[in-house]
Amino acid sequence: MLLSLIVGTCVITACVLVQILGVIELSGRVKGFSHRQFNISTHYKKMWLMVATVLGIFIIHAFQIWIWAFTYWLIGALPDFHMSLYFSTVTFSTLGYGDVILSAQWRILGALEGIAGFIHIGWSTAYLITASTRYGPFTEGDHF
Repeated sequence: MLLSLIVGTCVITACVLVQILGVIELSGRVKGFSHRQFNISTHYKKMWLMVATVLGIFIIHAFQIWIWAFTYWLIGALPDFHMSLYFSTVTFSTLGYGDVILSAQWRILGALEGIAGFIHIGWSTAYLITASTRYGPFTEGDHF
């Protein structure tokens, strides 16, 4: 169990860094695009900025899922990378189908990914709400 906790702590730390750096990079890129002049209405520009933001968040989460999957594969918790990626996606998203389970030695690690995924998705949701009211189509004062 201690090994699961140690490995989980390392992976959680890596994923927090990915979240922070990813959101900083995404914010900078979206801000840069928001200042460019496009030949479309402001409303459509805001809509496309939100699409880019959502896709950016999706990429950040995909990268985190791959970190967890690589970890499962590396420690031999699952037989192949494909199954590790599937398990990680289902666990990170907190779907938890239960068709693939870890051995008793690594079950705490899987639970940690579920908790971490829940936190990261919540964190991203808060970011998306903020983005949608700052530069997206739901600006404060117009819709609230």
